[in-house]
Amino acid sequence: METAELAVSTSSELSIFGLFLAADLLVKTVMILLVAASIWSWSIMIQKSRSFRNQRNLTNLFEERFWSQESLDDFYDHLGSEPDGALERVFGVGMREWRMASAKGVSRSLGRELRTSLVSRIEKSMSLVISKEMDELEKGIPFLASVGSVAPFIGLFGTVWGIMNSFAAIAESKNTSLAVVAPGIAEALFATALGLAAAIPAVVAYNKFSGDLEKIGNSLESFAAEFTNLIARQLDEDAS
Repeated sequence: METAELAVSTSSELSIFGLFLAADLLVKTVMILLVAASIWSWSIMIQKSRSFRNQRNLTNLFEERFWSQESLDDFYDHLGSEPDGALERVFGVGMREWRMASAKGVSRSLGRELRTSLVSRIEKSMSLVISKEMDELEKGIPFLASVGSVAPFIGLFGTVWGIMNSFAAIAESKNTSLAVVAPGIAEALFATALGLAAAIPAVVAYNKFSGDLEKIGNSLESFAAEFTNLIARQLDEDAS
């Protein structure tokens, strides 16, 4: 009977909730921090997954429509004043610079050096927008890198501290039976498990999102270069 009661008691202590309750204040703090970091990481991962998927869809739709259009001005007018996609906003700022020059009639009267200056100004305006868009898309991603690199060490610190307390308790009780040792060791190792549970998804997501960011950045920069080439050709045709 006593053996059965001891088994039930040990099983209860080795449950997730039991391990948390049995831990001392410092280890509990470590566990809470790791759980909070994991929850925050998953919220970032879900939000970024949706954001990047939405950007890919908007980019594909924009490129399909852009390269099939016949008039840049008509296409720009159809986009509206507040486009949703990053590529649309990059195109929008380039078109605003171009339209300001066209409205003043300077695009037809500029010399070669001034035409080059206008193209450079358009390119710089688009580059600034690209930087802002990339900064916005990158928000939250460095936190995933921090969790991926720091969480295992925080968990390990909780484990080391918990094992030190366990050995101290064993020394005081002078009892080395498994029933006495197991809960303390399991409680300590649980902190490392939480650290790994927080770090592994964060590292995988960080690598995935970093690749997605690079693709989006390359897409925006490629479009900006193609658009400025279109403007440069238009200026050369107007001047000839």
